[in-house]
Amino acid sequence: MQKKIALINDVTGFGRCSIAVMAPIVSAMKIQAVTVPTAILSAHTQFPTFYFDDYTDKMEDYIQTYKELNLEFDAISTGFLGSERQVEIVTDFIKYFKNDRNFVIVDPVMGDYGRLYQTYNKAMCNRMKELVKYADIITPNLTELTTLLDLPYPDHTVTIEELKKMCIALAAQGPKHIVVTGIRFNKTQIANFIYNKDEDFQMVMADRIGGDRSGTGDVIASVIAGMYMNGHSFYESVKKAAAYVSKCISYCEENKVPEYWGLCFEMYLKDLVDEC
Repeated sequence: MQKKIALINDVTGFGRCSIAVMAPIVSAMKIQAVTVPTAILSAHTQFPTFYFDDYTDKMEDYIQTYKELNLEFDAISTGFLGSERQVEIVTDFIKYFKNDRNFVIVDPVMGDYGRLYQTYNKAMCNRMKELVKYADIITPNLTELTTLLDLPYPDHTVTIEELKKMCIALAAQGPKHIVVTGIRFNKTQIANFIYNKDEDFQMVMADRIGGDRSGTGDVIASVIAGMYMNGHSFYESVKKAAAYVSKCISYCEENKVPEYWGLCFEMYLKDLVDEC
């Protein structure tokens, strides 16, 4: 039977992020995308103007349909959550649909470069820590990793030993597989630091190309989820995600695509089809 993944994230019309990115990526990998929208936006918030419809008050009724249909999921993926109430609803969703045959991947979208997003006050951070306990896979950047562990953001290039200690501490809260994404390793490379519980640490390197692009984390999380669902190891899943993103970024840079337009992931979907 075809596999299904629940994608819990916002739906954004323009800007290549969230469900608009994740659904076609997992679909290319022969996985059915079942969406749970947290908000509806015409364009993401980096644009000077956009329409925004908070879906929090509608989420429980929306999810109730899936319960009444007795749906089962092979994976559950969570992205940006904008309020404590949303985290509560998503936690309840996971409790209801999680079983010993599926996995949960959490992208704890909280901030970057040592700064948290405006919605992430102390209460929101504590809610996210509760959600992390239900994750099998988690994909934090360094800001999110240190925040989840109540540690200060390092004022130096983080060392491998520091990353090891932090990943072990985070894994003790629940996640079996951790990848710390987008670490500025040196002037020319970005590192993705991988930890599989009770196994050795691994690194996947990528060239530093251009600036930050909207939706990059969503692309990474969905490729990892799709690869892992299709039987690949966590390391191979991260390796494919890093290579895919690098290829998309190179295309964007060569064609002068504005950074806030996101990744031109559509150009290389065939690369993902070939992995199924």
